Amino acid sequence: MVHSQPRGSNGRARTWLAQVRCRWIISFQGIARCTARFGRPRVAFRYADRTYRNHPRGLIIYGPATVSSIFRGGNNNNNNNNNNNNVSSKMFLSSGKGDNGGSGLANITKPEAGVFPTSNVVGLPPGSPQYASNATNNATIQQCPLVSPNLVGPVAVSKIPPEISVMEKTFTEVNPGGRGCPTNCVARDRVAIIIPFRDRPQHLQALLFNVHPILLRQQIDYQIFVVEQEGTGAFNRAMLMNVGYVEALKERTFDCFIFHDVDLLPEDDRNLYTCPEQPRHMSVAVDKFRYKLPYADLFGGVSAMSREHFKLVNGFSNVFWGWGGEDDDMANRIKAHGLHISRYPANVARYKMLTHKKEKANPKRYEFLRTGKKRFATDGLSNLQYKLIDKQKPKLYTWLLVRLTPPQPS
Repeated sequence: MVHSQPRGSNGRARTWLAQVRCRWIISFQGIARCTARFGRPRVAFRYADRTYRNHPRGLIIYGPATVSSIFRGGNNNNNNNNNNNNVSSKMFLSSGKGDNGGSGLANITKPEAGVFPTSNVVGLPPGSPQYASNATNNATIQQCPLVSPNLVGPVAVSKIPPEISVMEKTFTEVNPGGRGCPTNCVARDRVAIIIPFRDRPQHLQALLFNVHPILLRQQIDYQIFVVEQEGTGAFNRAMLMNVGYVEALKERTFDCFIFHDVDLLPEDDRNLYTCPEQPRHMSVAVDKFRYKLPYADLFGGVSAMSREHFKLVNGFSNVFWGWGGEDDDMANRIKAHGLHISRYPANVARYKMLTHKKEKANPKRYEFLRTGKKRFATDGLSNLQYKLIDKQKPKLYTWLLVRLTPPQPS
C-alpha cells in the first residue's frame, strides 16, 4: 500500500498515480488518504491549469465510471470521422405542433472487462438485431471498458449543423427517441440527458449534431430528452429539469442524469457523460468566459448527478422563474446534504457557447437563494406539478411538451 502525502510535500508522492489502484478520500486540508478497494482504479487529478492551483476543489474525486484517462494505443478509428457527418427529423419544437410526424491526464492500466450472459445484457435494447442475434447464438458479451478505446480527445465543434433529415440518415447507430448504446459490449452506465428547451431550434440542432458522436464513442447507454415549456410566460429551467428526471424514469431506470443547456457544445470526448461518486459540474471551461471558472460553486451549464443524489436533495427548486439562481440553489443543496461538487480538469471539460439573446432575469433570485435552505425539503421534486401535453420520439431525441404549474406557497 502506498500513501500519498500532504500538499506541498515537494512531489514525493507523485508516483501514486501509476502505483496504486485505490479509493481516494480528500480532506478539506488537502490531504489524500488511500484505501484499497476491490482492486479497481480510482484516480484523483489536480487541475493542470495554474488558474485552479489554489482552487478549494483543486483535487477532485473520480469513481470507476469516470476515470480521467484516455486509452492510448489500439485502433481509434471507430466513429472518428463523425465530426464531418450530417443530422434531421421533423422537429417538434417551439409551437409544440409536430409536422408529421492536449491532455495532462495520466494513463492507467485498462482493467479486465467482465463477461455477462447475453440474456442479462443491459446495454442493448431488447428487440434490437444485435440483441436478438446474440441471444440466438447463446453468445456472451463483455462489459465495456472503464475508458472507451474510441475516444479521440479534443474535437472540432460545428456551430452550423446540416438539416435534421441529413443527420437522421447519418447517425445510423441512434435509435428513435435519441437512444444510443454500444453493440459490442455491455454499457456500464445508463444515462438520461435532460435538455430544458424553448424557442431555440437551431441551438438544439447544433447540440444534437455535436453530442451524439461523442456519446456513441463513450460507449454509454444513453437517451436524450428535450423538455419544452409550453406558452410564452417566464421560463423555468429548473422545473423543466425536474420534469425531465421524472418522465425519464417512467421510460426505464437510469443511473445517471446529465442536465444540459442547449447552447453549450462539448469540445472534448474525454469529458465523460457519466456520474461519479459526487455531483459533477461538467462545463468547467467555456469560451465565453475565456475558459475560466467564474466562481467556485458554479453548477450551471452542464452538470451530472446520480439518481440517488438528485432524489436526496429533492431535485431543483421550482421557484426560479426567469434567468438565474437555480444552479446556485442546487449547489447549496449539494453542500447541505454533505456532498460536494467534483470537476474534470479545465483542459478537458471545455465547451463552446452559442450566441443568444439575454434572458430576463428573475428579480427575486437573491432573496430565494438567501431563504432557500428553509425550502430544501418542500420545494423541488416533492411539490412538482405539471401536465404532459405531448410526447414524441423522432430519431434523435425524445420530445416532451409540458405545461408548468407554479408551486403553491409552503
